[in-house]
Amino acid sequence: MTTIVAKEVKYRTTRSWNPFVGCNFRCSYCKPSFQNLIAWLGRMHNCELCQQYSPHEHSERLTRIPSDRAIFVCEDGDIAFANPDFMGKVFGAMQKDKKKGRVWFVQSKNPRCLGQYLRMLPENTFLLTTLETNRDEGYERISSAPKPSVRYRGFLSLQWEKKMVTVEPILDFDPPIFTKWIESLKPQAVFIGYNSHPEVVSLPEPHKNKTWQLIHALETKGIPVLKKEMRDRRVRKKAYRDFL
Repeated sequence: MTTIVAKEVKYRTTRSWNPFVGCNFRCSYCKPSFQNLIAWLGRMHNCELCQQYSPHEHSERLTRIPSDRAIFVCEDGDIAFANPDFMGKVFGAMQKDKKKGRVWFVQSKNPRCLGQYLRMLPENTFLLTTLETNRDEGYERISSAPKPSVRYRGFLSLQWEKKMVTVEPILDFDPPIFTKWIESLKPQAVFIGYNSHPEVVSLPEPHKNKTWQLIHALETKGIPVLKKEMRDRRVRKKAYRDFL
């Protein structure tokens, strides 16, 4: 697995490409950082919908694919809220792209929505979903996204080889169940990190030792794990580029 990632995704930087922006999942941990950033960008680009983080299209960006080799598609939103016809145009632009060695990342917290697009995706596309925990109880207080168990089954059902899992921000979990979930998805990488704004948003987090045990269990199975915000002096904050 490590060999596959190193061979296919060994680039130094990722760049966002956002022909679609916005999300209605209203995750409590998202607003303090990410949504505020999008609002600022909306003011910079004079886009009121960006400032509100309302799902909307920027068709003028379809032909403005960055020159970087690794592209995070529609990172500034969740394509679960996008019009499928418009996303067909987005994936069509990806198919027409001729840059050698290009790698794409496509993520959603409703992975079932990705199933309709599988035939449109270039082979060098990695699909991602967020799984902060295996626990459904009380999750509606954190996000209106599909419950973790629903998200897990949806991602598991996708017939696509290149998958990654984001466990960020990590929430308290049941080790045997959660470990089994992630292993069964056969991800080519897992990203794990804590809430980066604990002073603003309080979340039910696991003890760091529990998290390190999860990381060890996954790495023992040969699954590459990228440690992001771990609140630990042993680990500096990282980004997706550390796998690229």
